[in-house]
Amino acid sequence: MALPSNVHLSQHPCLRAKLSRLRSKQTHVREAKVLVHEIATILGCEALASTLKAVDGPKDETPIGFEYTTTTTQPKEVSLVPILRSGLGMVEGRSFQTRTHLAHTPLPSRSTARKPPSAPSPPNTEQIDPQILTHAPARAAIQALLPEPVPVHHLGLYREPSTLEPVEYYNNLPNHIGSSGAAQSPSKLAVILDPVIATGGTCAAAIQTLREWGARRVLVLSVIGASDGVARAADEWPEGVDVWLAGIDPELTATGMVKPGLGDIGDRLFLTVGK
Repeated sequence: MALPSNVHLSQHPCLRAKLSRLRSKQTHVREAKVLVHEIATILGCEALASTLKAVDGPKDETPIGFEYTTTTTQPKEVSLVPILRSGLGMVEGRSFQTRTHLAHTPLPSRSTARKPPSAPSPPNTEQIDPQILTHAPARAAIQALLPEPVPVHHLGLYREPSTLEPVEYYNNLPNHIGSSGAAQSPSKLAVILDPVIATGGTCAAAIQTLREWGARRVLVLSVIGASDGVARAADEWPEGVDVWLAGIDPELTATGMVKPGLGDIGDRLFLTVGK
């Protein structure tokens, strides 16, 4: 079927190769988490390039004393809205680990011995010698792509098993009136993070919730979707929504799973397969 004009399917070759790996039942949980992060990062770069606008900021100075005009992005009022629980895998940035946390990786040799600390203290990566940082895979994801940290508002939605219709069980979108009594404006851009769009009911419900909240525009980022479900989500608010995906499959199973799909990504990421 022809997709709506506000649906965008990435053609990035690296992204398509990573999606192929994520589909495999042989892909274990650690690799699946990395792949979801990497797919979200590539897809996010493409989607945000078409959604945000680069604008001039204040003047600054380089380390060698030359003045330049900084660059920032608009709109500034952006929120990330992961759909619990699988959407969490598309949010967070890279977290560094040190070799001291790895049992089988020795510290590099030093010409002078270090004295042990008198008491253990939590590691601080800003004070740790870069030589002892592990070279763990980068997990940029969406939060790290944006030039400044943005709020993350969680939506909890699940499909009722018999009807496959969405049921909301959690919503932490802020009220328009904050605790200080000052008005809080909704984000101009709300980015829904939902790895799988199956029937499209959950995504459509999230879009409607954000529209009622007052978001000016909604950007949906998804790893994979079924064509009918993607069209349903995109048609929820055609003039205010853009849907970006790494892959689109043609159909659903009788139980509402994307076919061939990649399974229940939430269960795969959180090791709850077969619950």
